[in-house]
Formats: sequence, C-alpha cells, structure tokens
Amino acid sequence: MSVLPLRPKFAELTPMFDTAQLADAFVANWPVWFVTVTLIVAAVIDGMQLRVPNWITFPMIASGWVWSATLSPYAGWEGLVYSLIGTAVGLALLLPAYAIGGMGAGDVKLMAGIGAWVWGTVTAYAFAVSAVVGGIIAIGMVLTNKRWDKHHNQFWMILNEITAIKNPEQLAEIAAERKPRMMLLPYGIPIAIGSIAYFAWAGMLV
Repeated sequence: MSVLPLRPKFAELTPMFDTAQLADAFVANWPVWFVTVTLIVAAVIDGMQLRVPNWITFPMIASGWVWSATLSPYAGWEGLVYSLIGTAVGLALLLPAYAIGGMGAGDVKLMAGIGAWVWGTVTAYAFAVSAVVGGIIAIGMVLTNKRWDKHHNQFWMILNEITAIKNPEQLAEIAAERKPRMMLLPYGIPIAIGSIAYFAWAGMLV
C-alpha cells in the first residue's frame, strides 16, 4: 500500500517553484529522496564492483522498518506491517531470478529495501519500470558488443534449461558455471533508473 500520491496534481505542475517551495517539497517527501539517493549510490557501486554491498542494503531495510513504525503517516503496527509487506514484495519479485543464478543477492536485497520504505504497491510499479529499463540496457549492451547471435542463442538455451530442469539448485549451479563466459548487467543500475523514473512520474519527489 502506498500513502504517497501516485500522480501529481495539475495545479502543482503549472506554477514555478521558488526555493521555499522546493525546500517544503523536499521535507515532505524526504523518505522518497532518501531511497533515491541510496539507489544512486548502490547503482554506482554496482557498476564499478558488480555487487551491491550489505552495508547499503541491510541498513536500508532496517531503517525503512523503523521509519514506517515511528514516523510514517501510519506510524505504529500498521506502518510496520505495510513496510514488512513491501519488503516481502521486493524480495519475491527478484527471488526467482536469484534462485536460478540470474540475479545477485545484493540486487534482491536492494529491491527489498525499496519495499521497506515505499511499501508494496509502489515497489511493484518501480520493479515493472526497472524490468523494462533492464531489458533495454541489456539489448543495448548486446548490440554494442555485436554479439546478438551468441546472446540470442544463450537466451533460448537458458529458457530451455528452466523449463526442462525446474530444479533451482541445479539451475544455479549451471548459471554459476556459465557466469564467467557471460556479459553481466549490474542490475542495481536499472533498478535505480527505473525506480527513480517511476518516483518522478508519480509525483513522489516534488
């Protein structure tokens, strides 16, 4: 559930914001700004190190629980429950990919951190946009490296493995063996781009 507006009001789009209005908007929406800044830091680190470290994800998740239970519009048990549901949604969206070796644990925990702060509905929408962004980036990487045939064949091979084997542990072992030969996409980057794009479109930043 999201308590933040999903679309900006037309009246809020027309006037020019002065400094005081921008400051008020930032104060009113600081939880989303916190998530935004955290996502940018995580994306930069993921792009450089191909991992999202625990010192980002675990504090993000825990602080989301604390904020939801103490300072959110639904402070108390209700807010905590919403945050826990959001965390579970974030985990559930990427756990299948992680289980078969197609996603790093840090990316899964990053999505859970988003859920802890903005709760289930917004997390689902942010994930949907992130998935589109990730697909576009992946296609761009393949075309840039001129390896369309190779990765096209790999895609169908992986899909056939998933449908034929259906054992997450065995699929993870196969993926780990294949990983050094594959072009890797640091998924923290599309998560950040997609989520922040959705926040902006939904009027959650101003």
